[in-house]
Amino acid sequence: MSTHAAPTHAVPDEAPEHLEYLEHPARRRLAALGALLLTGTALPAAVLTVPDASGTVVPAAASALGLGDAGVPGLLRATGLSLPALLLTVPPAAVAARRFPAWTVLAAGLAVLLAGLGAAHLADSVPLTATIRAAQGAGAGIVLPASLVLVWERRDRALTALWAGVLAGMLILAMPLALAAVPQPAGGTPAGDWHAALAPVPWPAVAAAGAALARPLLHGRRPWTLPASGYSERGQLLLPLVPAAGFTFLAVVAAGEWSPGARVLVAGLAVLALIGLALTGGRDAPAGSPHGCALVMIAVGLLTYPVAGPLAGIAAATAHARGDGVPPLPFAVAAAAAVAGALAAVRAPSRGAVSTGFLLLVLAVPFAVATDARDQWSLLVPIVPLGAGAGLALAASLRDAGPCAALFGLSLCFPAVLAGQLLVLSLQASRLRGPRPETGAETGAEQVHALLEGFRGWLAVAGMVAVLLAALLAAGAARRDSRRLNAASGPRGG
Repeated sequence: MSTHAAPTHAVPDEAPEHLEYLEHPARRRLAALGALLLTGTALPAAVLTVPDASGTVVPAAASALGLGDAGVPGLLRATGLSLPALLLTVPPAAVAARRFPAWTVLAAGLAVLLAGLGAAHLADSVPLTATIRAAQGAGAGIVLPASLVLVWERRDRALTALWAGVLAGMLILAMPLALAAVPQPAGGTPAGDWHAALAPVPWPAVAAAGAALARPLLHGRRPWTLPASGYSERGQLLLPLVPAAGFTFLAVVAAGEWSPGARVLVAGLAVLALIGLALTGGRDAPAGSPHGCALVMIAVGLLTYPVAGPLAGIAAATAHARGDGVPPLPFAVAAAAAVAGALAAVRAPSRGAVSTGFLLLVLAVPFAVATDARDQWSLLVPIVPLGAGAGLALAASLRDAGPCAALFGLSLCFPAVLAGQLLVLSLQASRLRGPRPETGAETGAEQVHALLEGFRGWLAVAGMVAVLLAALLAAGAARRDSRRLNAASGPRGG
């Protein structure tokens, strides 16, 4: 057990008073600006490595690489390796960010990420494509925990809430941005340069590198550091690594060779294992959180990208059939709602804000079922409450958590993203494999309908998991209230 008490790790309204004399207010504002710039650039750069937008350029890529039909599944596995690499990198990177200067860890992550993005146009084989995408994911996995620690060092609730809102918002906006940046086939003509799908939106990473280089100038003189991590905390942060590695291996293997039903089983077991890890790790003081940060991170990972991504794909397929582009505006509004919800959590009571955020997340699921995903303006109905609820719940759960609890939750967030993605893609694949029309060929409209039916099946599963997580959070809060009442009545009874 760690000797650091949870209140020491929580994010107070401002820095310790005995350090005030070390830094002028103007320097403090510059230091906050440096952290703000990193939050606004490094987080988007990391999350934008998650989407695999190569679906529309597969024919062009297979032709350029000399692949036959048998080689396409291997190509798709290679282009989808960024998310598995990311989630495997987060736990050891979290330990490194607590062990070494977080800015150094962040700079190393950005270097790996930029190398992967820069090498995208050099991919001339499937193994090199896999290496490039894995490098992008590994760099992003290093950047995410380091950026969180850098924000935590500021001891500023608003800045921590902004980090939570940007993370939730980018998980919603990432796939629409990637789809909009990738060249699309038109009129039977193959797409343009397929390499663009390997690094669809590189500019946030370049901006993050500039912000990281500027940070030493904006850092100020105050020693913004957290208490040193102990062995117990490092063990807690590495706890998800082995289960995540096993799930990642099964997910990568299952993606190309297993039936949709088997993939659904793997993803379902992974979700249950993540919930078990959150409950087990949350009992220990370093990784515990008064408002269930780990469970909220799982909910955000499971309900943001795996819901918004397929919605964007269906909307994009419909828009392309009409000759239009991907409609990113509804998703941008939802991302803004995530940031607004997170900032609203700064002043709201944490417990009530987490409950309200979960209520919005749960309500977004039936809204999504009833929404016509082919109409871009109808998309606002489910994804705006989805973004607002995710940002509100995540920021509120982080507010009274310690750095270990926040990093532990982050290490569970992206495995939840992968589990949700595997679930929805498997359910959609099962619909696409269903009975064919009598003509023997499916039209584009029939394929979109099959994808939509599979997506609605996923929403039913997501809704049940969201209700389960909300119930577990409520039960945990009730247990904590009971312990406090017993502790308060004990001395009086004596």
